[in-house]
Amino acid sequence: MVLNVPGLVVMGLFYVLILGTGIWASMRSKKEEKKCKGDGMEITLLAGRNINLLVGIFTLTATWVGGGFILGIAEAVYNPTLGLVWALMPVPYILTFFLGGIFFAKPMRENKYLTMMDPFQIKYGDVLSSALILPALVADVLWVARTLVSLGGTMSVILDLSYVYSIIISSVVAIAYTLMGGLYSVAYTDVIQLILIFVSLYVCVPFMMTNENSLDISMTAYNQTFQAPWVGKVELQDAGKWFDDFMVLALGGLAYQAFYQRILSASSYTQAQVTCFASSAFCLVLGIPSILIGAVAASTDWNSTSYGSPSPYERGQAGSILPIALQYLTPAYISIIGIGAVAAAVMSSMDSALLSSASMFSSNIYKNILRKQASDREMQWVIRISVVVVGLAGTALTFLDNSVLVFWLVGVDMSYTIMFPQLVCVLFFKVSNGYGASTGYLLGMALRLMSGEPLIGLPPLIRFPGCRLDAEGTLTQFFPFRTTIMLTSLVSIVLVSWLASIIFNKGLLAERWDVFKINPTILLKVNPP
Repeated sequence: MVLNVPGLVVMGLFYVLILGTGIWASMRSKKEEKKCKGDGMEITLLAGRNINLLVGIFTLTATWVGGGFILGIAEAVYNPTLGLVWALMPVPYILTFFLGGIFFAKPMRENKYLTMMDPFQIKYGDVLSSALILPALVADVLWVARTLVSLGGTMSVILDLSYVYSIIISSVVAIAYTLMGGLYSVAYTDVIQLILIFVSLYVCVPFMMTNENSLDISMTAYNQTFQAPWVGKVELQDAGKWFDDFMVLALGGLAYQAFYQRILSASSYTQAQVTCFASSAFCLVLGIPSILIGAVAASTDWNSTSYGSPSPYERGQAGSILPIALQYLTPAYISIIGIGAVAAAVMSSMDSALLSSASMFSSNIYKNILRKQASDREMQWVIRISVVVVGLAGTALTFLDNSVLVFWLVGVDMSYTIMFPQLVCVLFFKVSNGYGASTGYLLGMALRLMSGEPLIGLPPLIRFPGCRLDAEGTLTQFFPFRTTIMLTSLVSIVLVSWLASIIFNKGLLAERWDVFKINPTILLKVNPP
């Protein structure tokens, strides 16, 4: 292939548009800072808690509809061993946003937290909360990696631009405008990016569906043609894994700082709820094009295209099926439009992950622990340095693996099994304390590591019921083990916390042994949502 010059020009214009929007938003943030009563950190991280409703909806949706979302859905639908029934991402997100809006938004908004980790720091102290921040930070770094992988693969296929150059350029642009204006820059660029995602994907789909080398997707949905039916199926023996994946995607997102950054930036609890509910509908709508693209790819005779034989799946390129379909099933000018959608999706998620991790480190570690007397100006520099460090770490990881689903699932997995039960307990169970949180954290971490992870080549030490070799010969857990670990961690937090309260309340241990300084008079109560 020859370097696609027109495509590069279009991508250059896209990056200029995004950078221009980021600069404008940065100037706006400086004006708002003069009018806002809050400090500089509140302006940078939460846009002064006065984000516009429509902008809030767009930025929350754009955060979830990233490169992993678009490419991951198409990959699952196309993959003959998975299919539509395993392309779970759009539907669980509806549950994520509804649960977040109904239960989690209120306690976060009413207490005016700055980050998701504030309630941990207030209740458990600095040492334990610092340990709890670690998996949240790792999840954000993996989030950056998976978004860059999706764009690098797309650019290398359509533009014939080096994978390395594609990732580095995109990373630099995202880091640059995130540095400029914090959440203001991120939110307003998300508006542009979400519009581009919607228009670009829906423009590309009709050209694919009318390609002469592809069969009608209604014919291939349930019939064996060039490969297995793209609808797929869930065998009874696989139902546990399907349920586990669904719950990971549905509840794992509730333990991401990026979600609460949007909730806390709203001007009221009601606005935060509306933002959640509206975003759930947008996620569903934006998932449809990727489903159709995956279905068309599964219905295509690749041997009759310029791509040739064997098929992308047989070449191990299922993870790049969306850019491959754009390249070989649409006219050149349409494929360029399609890459704009992927680039926009990548930027919209990457900037959120950068600001999310920078928020937790700068506020909960640097400001609250390392330098409590730090000035606003100093904190602005800490936030900027944190953005750069996380961006570089995520960029470095992209050279280790090129599967979008690997980074996606491992990142969300950590949030679900470790952080979600901790967040539920600290917000809704008054009895929770440092003893329970420590136990749940260590137990959850140990069980997750011993359960293995085929995506990163970690063999299981614990074999749950149904553990067997999958279609690719890899030892895999088909039992809902991650949900089991999450529930085990949650129960252990509550139970150990309650026992610790009893022990110190009854005087079974002297108060000097109470290292977490818990309130022994607290009874087992659940906070109302």
